[in-house]
Amino acid sequence: METRRRSYDEGCIAAHALDLIGDRWALLVARELMLGGRRFSELRAGLPGIAANVLTQRLEGMEAAGLVLREGRAYALTPAGFGLWPVLKALCLWGAAQPGHDPRLFISPTALMLSMRATCRREAAGMHRAGFVLAGERFTVETGPGAYRVARGGGGEPMLFEGGTNAMAAAVYGPRPLTETAEDSVGFTGDLAEGQAFLDLFSLRRG
Repeated sequence: METRRRSYDEGCIAAHALDLIGDRWALLVARELMLGGRRFSELRAGLPGIAANVLTQRLEGMEAAGLVLREGRAYALTPAGFGLWPVLKALCLWGAAQPGHDPRLFISPTALMLSMRATCRREAAGMHRAGFVLAGERFTVETGPGAYRVARGGGGEPMLFEGGTNAMAAAVYGPRPLTETAEDSVGFTGDLAEGQAFLDLFSLRRG
């Protein structure tokens, strides 16, 4: 059974932060809650590599640290938990620049939505509203000059992307144009030119 590291016993504030969120899986639990509350089963679906007892331990530890709270049968982030977004964004951008990333491995729908939130070139964004249906989950993304918003749910978007999460990640970040990916790997409804302009906002490589 995994033993939780209680403390680094240092006065360093970075060590204090790691005391709170440094256990394995803890940041990924926060990732899955970043777009709203989730039930235990939904967290398991987004984190297929975690054992149920370890997830229980992480949720209990994060609740004790003031990062997570219970909302009925669901778990949600506190304001301190939502404050971890800049940490997750920095890890996303840093990780994208490191060798060895395998995009064929499991990607949760929330993880893809947050990676897009992290990598969007807001300075180049036009006014777009797009829906995404990934593994039965629905999201709405809205962009504007200097702005980006993603939320669970939605409906009635002028553009709709549908497909498996890994295929969608390849469509968003890969070199193939939407005219090709919409034929054989993802579903797309809407204006192809606008859809391509939207996808062109995202890149894992910052030049």
